[in-house]
Amino acid sequence: MVTFGMLIFIAPAMLLGFVAQMMIRSAYSRAQQVAAPLSGAAAARHILDSAGLNNVDIEMIPGHLSDHYDPRQKILRLSQEVYQSRSLAAVGIAAHEAGHAIQDARNYAPLVVRNMAVPAAGFGSNIGLTLAFFGLIFSFQPLLLAGIVLFSFVVFFQVVNLPVEFNASSRAKVQLATLGIVGPGEMTYVNKVLNAAALTYVAATLQAILTLLYYILAYNRR
Repeated sequence: MVTFGMLIFIAPAMLLGFVAQMMIRSAYSRAQQVAAPLSGAAAARHILDSAGLNNVDIEMIPGHLSDHYDPRQKILRLSQEVYQSRSLAAVGIAAHEAGHAIQDARNYAPLVVRNMAVPAAGFGSNIGLTLAFFGLIFSFQPLLLAGIVLFSFVVFFQVVNLPVEFNASSRAKVQLATLGIVGPGEMTYVNKVLNAAALTYVAATLQAILTLLYYILAYNRR
């Protein structure tokens, strides 16, 4: 739930998010056209096995770029196009998700904190904004304050998530090069895909911060 004033306030973050989406579509489309020696699933399996993570399964799921790692079930889930495709786009994204599995196995601190913050962030995202919106509309300060407190969990999650995503991409690039899955001349395509994806996380974090700041300023004005 947003007001016109909030839209103006968070417009820079929304613009950055739009640019990031355009960049990732362009980078992904180009990298899809460059062949890789392995499919996304095979590349992820190679990376996981080389890290001693034979216990982590890989499965194919529906959806476009719905790829993710499930730390609870120790399963790396790849969208069909990433799972099956032998392209630099596929191996780059698969390697990124494998990077999350390696983080999990190594107890990477920001990932541990992020996973702990997931329930609070989910609750704050659904309820916090609603409370803040109605608190602002009806000029009811306690409701607005409750919404601000709850939504702050979302901002915390987004901030902690940034190093997690950047680190996963760094691990992916190192593994792809070390294992010889992607050659030096081809790494530029992977870099562009992963860097554009990272920019989307930056935009989401900035939007969350500006949204929280908007409600804090509204609370102080009243």
